[in-house]
Amino acid sequence: MERPHHKFWPKRLPHSITAPATSLWDNLAISARRYPQKAAMVFFGRVFPYAQVQQQAERLAARLHAMGVRKGDRVMLDMQNCPQLLIAHFAILRANAVVVPVNPMNRAEELKHYIVDPDAKVAITTGDLAAEIAKANAQLAPGQRLAHLVVTQFTDAFDPDAPDAGPMPASWKDWLLTRHALPEIPGGQCTAWADALDNDLPLPALEVGPEDLAVLPYTSGTTGNPKGCMHPHRSLMHNAVAGSLWGNATPEGVTLLVVPMFHITGMVSLMHANIYTGSTLVMMPRWDRDVAGWLISNWKVTAWTNIPTMVIDLLGSPNFASYDLTSLGYIGGGGAAMPQAVAQRLLEQFDLQYVEGYGLTETAAPSHSNPPDAPKQQCLGIPFMSCDARVVDPETLRELPPGEQGEIIMHGPMVFNGYWKRPEATEAAFIEFEGKRFFRSGDLGRTDEDGYFFLTDRLKRMINASGFKVWPAEVEALMFRHPAIQEACVISARDSYRGETVKAVVVLRPTHKGQVTEQDIADWCRENMAVYKMPRIVQFVDALPKSGSGKVMWRTLQEAEN
Repeated sequence: MERPHHKFWPKRLPHSITAPATSLWDNLAISARRYPQKAAMVFFGRVFPYAQVQQQAERLAARLHAMGVRKGDRVMLDMQNCPQLLIAHFAILRANAVVVPVNPMNRAEELKHYIVDPDAKVAITTGDLAAEIAKANAQLAPGQRLAHLVVTQFTDAFDPDAPDAGPMPASWKDWLLTRHALPEIPGGQCTAWADALDNDLPLPALEVGPEDLAVLPYTSGTTGNPKGCMHPHRSLMHNAVAGSLWGNATPEGVTLLVVPMFHITGMVSLMHANIYTGSTLVMMPRWDRDVAGWLISNWKVTAWTNIPTMVIDLLGSPNFASYDLTSLGYIGGGGAAMPQAVAQRLLEQFDLQYVEGYGLTETAAPSHSNPPDAPKQQCLGIPFMSCDARVVDPETLRELPPGEQGEIIMHGPMVFNGYWKRPEATEAAFIEFEGKRFFRSGDLGRTDEDGYFFLTDRLKRMINASGFKVWPAEVEALMFRHPAIQEACVISARDSYRGETVKAVVVLRPTHKGQVTEQDIADWCRENMAVYKMPRIVQFVDALPKSGSGKVMWRTLQEAEN
């Protein structure tokens, strides 16, 4: 059916595609056959050819199989961006298992959930994070613990003394160059990366296909612990292929990869899309504006997907004039709106139209994207390839006309199967609309007369801090473990750089009043939760507003803050 946005559809592309009926592993294997000596990854000057990436992934897959990993088993993967993350991701898939990607900012208290909920018996991580996983693991009951932990060091992937390694900020040096001792795993075994790969073990047969579970990324929500999103090979494959087509990708492309690969956008729109295409990924372990400027200039980067705050930061560098951005042909991203003035500067100074998109963990990243040839600023874009998206009244589920605010719902091959071990949450997340199963995004938006979608508000309670989603219920649950906290309500506060930041309104126990400061609470949060979740602002109050039924009225606090 022709819809208004189809007038702006790229003429070179169909409205929907037929994704390959193969596993995600096959994309790496095929690119390695086609381009064995071509650079798949670049990391601090070291080039990883496709054939080498495949070989290392197969050796790690054989090791995982020897550790007892079988079809459908979940393997936890906890790393910052580095070549080992990509190799381990594909090794898990080659072992017929399921990747459980974990945010490396998570602390032991949070990590326990990512071991227990997916029943993970094997985890793969970097030396700087291994002790935190070991700490979480030691606090679990014997039957819940990991059996194996594979640990790599960043210097397994690059030579810090190489002449073409490029700049390394002083603040990175201890973190990247330190080789950490392997931790003890009670009742289990810890294996160094080099030892894990040094084998001639037999590879298991490749048993997985489009319908088998591939990835179990976790997303938080309005209640308690994060929920695993069940994505088969099919859903990620669709968006990897569609993303490659949408962005005019070719095997000669060079992509700057700084968006984290544990996140659905970095995983699908960057890692999987580029491996499918056979192009080159220039990796950054974390954000630094001058490292990014140097890499774009030195490696002639052609595509850069990012969070808008990264672009703002790079443009503000005192060294910006020395960087050459002329190789860039595509720049875009999501997670937060790109300020119009910055988008205009990119257009006027570099002839680059910033392409914004929108998606959720449940939709394998993009469900919407602006057409590269006809983007609108501060806009989610139009429904992505093969995606049917509507705006409906959240109560009556009636479709709304352009300009009216309602809930965004989506149907398509990129939508996940449901929540791991949460049948009730799965049922609540879907509706039947026009005879099809649509996912309820929980986001409020509207369309314009051209069929472009705009985000207006949220049905779900969520804070967007520089593109990271923070769910207040999860932060509150962690804060209640502090012995001084009687009650806590987490809301958003405006932030000139992050867009939104996290604020906690706290009622202290009478026994702790005068003994604990707001800064003490903030410091404890920094120690016990991922830094992007921790409240930057803590406010003590005598009581929280409550409804007649005793529920905390968070909206009252949020409106007062606004």
